[in-house]
Amino acid sequence: MTQLTAEGEQAAPVGRASDVPSPAAPSPARAAVPDASLAIATHGLTKRFGSQVAVNDVDLRVPHGAVYGFLGPNGSGKTTTIRMLLGLIEPTAGSRSLLGMAIPQQATIALHRVGSLVEGPAFHPYLSGRANLERLDAADVLADPRTTRVRIGTALERVGLTAAAGKRYRAYSLGMRQRLAIAAALLAPRDLLVLDEPTNGLDPQGTREVRSLIGSLASDGTTVFVSSHLLAEVEQICSHLGVMRDGRLVAQGTASEVRGGGTVSLHLVTAQPEEAAAVLTALGVQSVIADVGEVRGIPGELEPEAIVAALVRAGVGVRSFTASSPSLEDLFVSLTGEGFDVSG
Repeated sequence: MTQLTAEGEQAAPVGRASDVPSPAAPSPARAAVPDASLAIATHGLTKRFGSQVAVNDVDLRVPHGAVYGFLGPNGSGKTTTIRMLLGLIEPTAGSRSLLGMAIPQQATIALHRVGSLVEGPAFHPYLSGRANLERLDAADVLADPRTTRVRIGTALERVGLTAAAGKRYRAYSLGMRQRLAIAAALLAPRDLLVLDEPTNGLDPQGTREVRSLIGSLASDGTTVFVSSHLLAEVEQICSHLGVMRDGRLVAQGTASEVRGGGTVSLHLVTAQPEEAAAVLTALGVQSVIADVGEVRGIPGELEPEAIVAALVRAGVGVRSFTASSPSLEDLFVSLTGEGFDVSG
């Protein structure tokens, strides 16, 4: 495994100890048998730093071939979870497996099939991009030195850094440094790629390039686990989502399942808002609110066609009618109580 981390990382405090339920003590009964059907699986994964709980009883389920978006505000436990998955820190309780192999028991085998970028790239500033990759590859005891040049060239080309391969790392922009880190994670064929904020510092064009790269990796069968704070990015590339809050996993599933967990709302534009509100209330629409030129409510199990038909029968003019699930941003706010960056 190629592993890149920033120096001096410390876990962010997650509230007072009294505010967070104490995790269960480690126990053989809580140990989970590795699930070969999942690329990443955890059972009761917990990490405490003194009296503070950074990650609390997390059960991740990441299917093979998925692009899994790992979401959460700063300090929610995302990076600590990733560091436990990769064996960089030991959990206080719980178990984890990668590619059906238990960590740390089978880490040597499993991690060779995993590429990762955690927190930020760290390279030798006075070496070129290519020379940095050569040093990393030489440190991998399982890498074949006979194919080093070809593999490095392929990785650099895949992230768009071939032309800058001979330039010193200290002269790289932040976006170029991020792409070089991804290239380092691709020096060998990977079944699983774990990326912590892979588009950090990238301009819109660079973000699109990384998004396209993740899509191409997924289409080749690689499972991608990506922690991100950009909802627009996550919406476009992720097939599965997990949302963290205060160290807990508060939602998980396919993107449609997670988004489908929110309440559908309706928005009616009409010149007769009071009359429309009366009809909707009589139909059983909940939380009806009439305003100038519009009415909002929660239809529950009522079909949109039936609602519109009832309005027309009552003589209410319908200029537009929309029934929609909450956006990913709305869902995130409802799950975590915090705003989120929606820029791409």
